[in-house]
Formats: sequence, structure tokens, C-alpha cells
Amino acid sequence: MRTVDLILRKRGGDELSVDEIRFLLDGYTSGEIPDYQLSAFLMATFFSGMTDRELSSFTDVMMSSGETLDLSDIPGVKVDKHSTGGVGDKTSLICAPIAAAAGVVVPMISGRGLGHTGGTLDKLESIPGFRTDISLDQFRAQLAEHGLAFIGQSDEIAPADKRLYALRDVTGTVESIPLIASSIMSKKIAEGIDALVLDVKVGHGAFMKKQVEARRLAQAMVGIGRRLDKKVVALITDMNQPLGYAVGNALEVMEVSQTLQKAGPADLTRLSLELAARMIHLGKITATLDDARKLAEDKLMDGSAYKKFKDVVEAQGGNSQALDRFDLLPNATGMREILSPRTGYISAILAEDIGRASSMIGAGRARKEDAIDPAVGVILEVKAGEKVDAGAVLCRIYYTGEENLDEAAELVEDAFRISGTKPDQRELILEVVS
Repeated sequence: MRTVDLILRKRGGDELSVDEIRFLLDGYTSGEIPDYQLSAFLMATFFSGMTDRELSSFTDVMMSSGETLDLSDIPGVKVDKHSTGGVGDKTSLICAPIAAAAGVVVPMISGRGLGHTGGTLDKLESIPGFRTDISLDQFRAQLAEHGLAFIGQSDEIAPADKRLYALRDVTGTVESIPLIASSIMSKKIAEGIDALVLDVKVGHGAFMKKQVEARRLAQAMVGIGRRLDKKVVALITDMNQPLGYAVGNALEVMEVSQTLQKAGPADLTRLSLELAARMIHLGKITATLDDARKLAEDKLMDGSAYKKFKDVVEAQGGNSQALDRFDLLPNATGMREILSPRTGYISAILAEDIGRASSMIGAGRARKEDAIDPAVGVILEVKAGEKVDAGAVLCRIYYTGEENLDEAAELVEDAFRISGTKPDQRELILEVVS
């Protein structure tokens, strides 16, 4: 078997067998196949796509390239949730405690932010003392005790995907739907989960800009789950404006705390409850989805979800008092208000531009090795559809240094679109794929 022959076959649109896929991925992981040949294979895949059978085989081989967690000794159905990334998207920190409080076992392997989108691990690490680098044994023990644990991807979990992702990032092949789907699903299934709820973002602040693309990605991931005997449901949700009001790591943790205490933004609360309900239903805690929705709301309203989150924060070394006393979280040293230039209705808030501006002042990273400033970010004062007067505050930028501040402020100001007529209300949850 020769690598160049497989590249040529894939370029021509042929379907590769599981043995041929294993040859490529094992060879690349071991270093026998060089970057330039795998780069050619990735580009051939980018243009030729994959069949359903290839996609399942590709995912399975990546998953089996490392350790697969066995959580069978922990009672209960294991359900995770994954978002494809957005701006102000902190739903994992809300829906996971709600689902765990309802009795679902939630093993959550999360990622870091890159570019304009935030990362769950970065948000958690803005809580003083919180550790995301716990061992797999500690991860299992915490799941057994609390039903919820947060951890980053270890070197043992799907190492082929880790190497492949880095290569995709520098070869212009990130946007391939089969490669995205297999990357996400290989990591998630290697966690030892039984079911998965996906939040596939679409719109200006999302990776997928068009709903047809988001649907194709959702269908690909649901199909992988079905063929690998995992229950998967995907919600396609709007990301044309930031979710909630806060963008930035510690700022988002504050909003998580407020939401878990029943004082959060309507859009964030609604989506988090729906994601939690889907997790509860897949976790076989309730017989119907409507029952799961009611249980999710009960766990939010009675305070048990908030207590669950605080317990998990403490279990992972964090100071849970910071969730009640925001002065214990990292706080910015400066604030700049962005004012409305005229009276009218907010017709759009370009989410990607808000995310980019936050990253420019330190809330995100351009490269994986970049350090972030957990204190900085943007807090919106209005959402799309609301009326504003000239001179009213549109948002506040929180910063600790003035480097890039003027440029970020200009980007934020341009992100708010104001018109003379009230825009049509956008749906938050656009469709469900299962």
C-alpha cells in the first residue's frame, strides 16, 4: 500500500476502505507518513468529501488511535454536550449543572478558545484555583461523586485527531465538513459517552455562516453517532448576535452565575434549558422531552443546579465564593462606553466583530500558545430589536491595557447596526436534527 496511490484515489473521488484509512492515520501518527503527504490527502478530501462509510471509518480510526475511556462502572447514562463555537456562548457551564442536578452523568471534555470564539476551559480557569488539568482517574472519581466533571483533551484521547487538527489549521482544510465532523465525534465518543447533544451554531459569529452548511454538519455528526451506536441530537441555533450580554472569560462566568440564580438573559436561559432538557431526555431520566423540559426548569428554579456547579468548582480546586462575590474574579482596570450615534432600532449586532474586538484586547488568542487576559471583554447593554436613543450606551468595553483599545472600540461601534424600523425577530433555535 502506497500513500501516493491513496491520495490519487481520494482525489479522484474513490471510497477508501477502513484498512486504507487506518494505514494513512496510523502512518501519520507514528511519523512514517510526512506532513506534505497528509496535507495532500486532506486537500483531496476537502474537495472530494467522504462517503458515510468512509466518515464512520475515519472517525473510528481516529478514536481508537488513543485511549477510550471506560465509564461503565459509573451508574447512569453518560451524556455530553458540544458547541461548534460562538460569541458569548457559555451554555455548557449552565446546561451541564442542570442536567447533572437532574441525575445525568456528564463527562465534559472541553476546549479552549481560538480566534473570535470563546472556550469553556478558559472561562472556567478565570475562577481562582480552578483546575482543568485533572488526571483521568480524578475525572472518573469526580464523575462518580458529583455526576459532572470538566477536563481538557489529554494526549491519550484521540491523538491522531490532535495532530490532524494542527495540520488542517495550516493547510486551508479546516472548513471540510467530514473533517470537522470526524474531529468532534472522535473525541466525544472516546470519552466513553452513551449520548451527545450538539449545538451547531450558524450565522455571523459562527464557523458555519449558512444554515444549509450547519445542517450538513449536524447531519454528518448525527449519522456518525447512529452508525457507532450512540444517540445524538443536534440543535441548529442562531449566532448572528452574541448569546447573552457578556463576552469575555470572567465576565461570562459572572453571567453564568446570574443565570444559575434565575437572573440571566432570556436568550441564554432559554437555550441552556433546552440543551439541558435534551441531555436529560437522552439520559433516560424522563420518559418524554416535555417532562425533561419541566425537570430542567425545576432544577434551575430550586437552586440545585447552582449548588451542583459550586460543588464541582470546589471539587476542581476553584473558589466557589467567587460565583457570589464577583470581586474575587479577575476584574478589569478600565472601562470605555460605546454610545449610539443616533436614535433607532438595533437591527443587528455583528457577533464575530464583537468576538474579534474582545480577542484584540486580550480575551482570546490568535494562536493556541497565546496567553489570555481573563478580566477583559465586552458587556452589551442592548440586543437586536431594541430601540435606542442617540447617546445611549450600546455596550461597555472592559480592559486592563490600552494596546489595540482604539481599534477594538472602532470595531465594536461598527458592529452595531441601527435602522429606522424595528427588525423582524429572529428565531434562536432554528431546527433540530436527530
